[in-house]
Amino acid sequence: MSMTLNKDRKSYIHFIRHGITEGNTRRWYYGWTDLPLLPEGIENLKKLRDAGTYPPLSDADCYTSGMLRAEQTLQTIYGDVPHRMLPLMKEMNFGSCECKTFDDLKEMPFFNDWISDKSGTIAYPDGDSVATFGARIQQGLAELRGLHQMKELSHRHSGKDAVSIIVCHGGSIAASMEILFPGGRDNFWEWIPDPGHGYTVYFKESEPVRYESF
Repeated sequence: MSMTLNKDRKSYIHFIRHGITEGNTRRWYYGWTDLPLLPEGIENLKKLRDAGTYPPLSDADCYTSGMLRAEQTLQTIYGDVPHRMLPLMKEMNFGSCECKTFDDLKEMPFFNDWISDKSGTIAYPDGDSVATFGARIQQGLAELRGLHQMKELSHRHSGKDAVSIIVCHGGSIAASMEILFPGGRDNFWEWIPDPGHGYTVYFKESEPVRYESF
């Protein structure tokens, strides 16, 4: 879907990573374990919010991955706002390896195979491979962009900016940025924002043209 926008009207999506959890502090491999934010995670989000880090809510359409930590992050930043859940934007599923550290996993034969796998097809037991995760995020991002394009259409005569906000996960955001800006950074890991931070992606005629970190 493509359209010509009012030249004075902007179109952008804010990708926000959830706040700090026990999994972050313990450096766990975890994605589908539904951890809450730590008290320090909530306080850190409040400090970022009060410092003006986050964009104003205005009439933005809001989304989360549906995970508890994403729900709590949205609520901490913006309050009890209406929003839609996009489960395809959940983090990688580490299966039976959830909530384990690198030291826990490094002696397991499959983990060495996974680390050295160039094809992206080796999966965590009962979990994702790089390929299945990437395919899911590609579908989730397409869903988000489709909803955002509907926002653009709804504002085509109003002169208002078309704004969407999604709170999800470090891996999900990194995979999305690789899709939106291929070759923009040296590797996947460089795209992962710190907890509570993220990117604003600007669109022109529904295509990504630039981004800013926050």
